Amino acid sequence: MIKKIGILTSGGDAPGMNATIVSAIRTGINLGKEMYVVYDGYKGLITQHFTKVDKDFAVDKINVGGTVIKTARLPEFKELSCREKAVANLKQEGIDALIVIGGDGSYMGAKKLTEMGINCVGLPGTIDNDIASSDTTIGFDTALNTIVDAIDNIAETMSSHTRCGVIEIMGNHCPDLTLYSGIACNADVIITKDSEYDENKVLAQLKELKDKNADHAIVCVAEKTIDTNKLLEDIVAKTGWDARLTVLGHIQRGGKPTAMERVNSIRMANYAINLLDQGVGGICVGMKDNEPKAYPILEALDLPRNKHLELYKLHDELK
Repeated sequence: MIKKIGILTSGGDAPGMNATIVSAIRTGINLGKEMYVVYDGYKGLITQHFTKVDKDFAVDKINVGGTVIKTARLPEFKELSCREKAVANLKQEGIDALIVIGGDGSYMGAKKLTEMGINCVGLPGTIDNDIASSDTTIGFDTALNTIVDAIDNIAETMSSHTRCGVIEIMGNHCPDLTLYSGIACNADVIITKDSEYDENKVLAQLKELKDKNADHAIVCVAEKTIDTNKLLEDIVAKTGWDARLTVLGHIQRGGKPTAMERVNSIRMANYAINLLDQGVGGICVGMKDNEPKAYPILEALDLPRNKHLELYKLHDELK
């Protein structure tokens, strides 16, 4: 029977992680478990940076972005010797199970630890929305709203100067933040790996807007898709627009988590702890059709990503 459960956050931080941590701690204590937090992600398993916590831990941080128990990346965790040290440290402390909050790399670490005798449940903590086993990941809704606010502000300035704004948006190969924010802000152009990018077509579209004396233009680009500096130069040279590039960067990661972010995070964490209490491990929990649902980790990672092609079509129809 599991008596002690640890919680760690791994990879990039995401709003909603703190609500997840608080929910997991309180659910575990209510089930009679001793709850521990692990600082600095998987690195904390190696350095033995564990702390036993009570029900009041971080309860005042539910409305704060980031992660109160810190996060870090540890590429060495792929090595068996590194994981063996982590397992030995956990067993020395008597920790039987872990909640791992992070992305796909974190999930693989959780799977390998489960195979080594530490039951793990993964929760999808990433703003990118790139975990297909969950309709939305922890952090996505908040990041999306942050991006929408930023684009709205940029659009006001572009309008004041009659300019074209090119905005580069995070996502790490997953275009959901760009697609959703582009639609929400009525962007003129959305460029992602799924949008069938054609530079000549984009430049022609922007030139047409300029020729019609449009007030301004907005181009949303998913990071790692194209060379945005080159696109900016071509817009200025070939369309008649004066243009500016804004790379939103890490402003997209932080911020007060939205109400829905908090509710979904709390529900997933509660569900995950109850699964651990039943002796279930090697799985991950996501939100599907507005309900928490569990998948084996490998099955979750093998699920095809929804490309939302219908939303690209909708964007084109509204132009």
